[in-house]
Amino acid sequence: MKTINYVLTGLGGQGILFMTKILATTALNKGYNILGAETHGMAQRGGSVVSHLKIGDAKSSLIRAGAADFLVSMDESEAYRYLPYLKKGGKLFTNAPTDSFPDKKVAAYLKKNKIEARAMEAGKKAMELGGPRSTNLAMVAFYAAFGLGPLSADDLRATVDSMSPGPFKETNLNIFDVCFETGRKMVSLN
Repeated sequence: MKTINYVLTGLGGQGILFMTKILATTALNKGYNILGAETHGMAQRGGSVVSHLKIGDAKSSLIRAGAADFLVSMDESEAYRYLPYLKKGGKLFTNAPTDSFPDKKVAAYLKKNKIEARAMEAGKKAMELGGPRSTNLAMVAFYAAFGLGPLSADDLRATVDSMSPGPFKETNLNIFDVCFETGRKMVSLN
């Protein structure tokens, strides 16, 4: 299979590495090869965190600028910061208000590079559903709703199910289901 490149971004404490682990575990469960790398700035102090994940036969763990198929960001500012990693025609998913995303200053760049950008207020949804620390699961579900890439929503949900500790399992699966449906509604509008 062709290598699929994911760049996952956010701020320290937002669960970027756990989000990467969900995608990586799902890929391994499907029998795919994976390679990944993380870089931490001042992660403990809310600084930038970026994770690279390659699914398929990759030679190196880092993704170069202009080569990512998907950018999944837990923070709108970090999404803009790592936009250069997306290839032309890449897909961006971010935790941001849908009515003000993307910023007008960025919209021209997205259009020029044929980047499809989608936003959902994942943090707000997770909070409303009783799992404020599960914003990362909300973003995985939102991404899954668009049916892009080698990992199906059912496979990702099964991984969330198996990785969620007992007391959080029901909440995490509910967050996954609601945020998946939020994304599906956006798909049906197009």
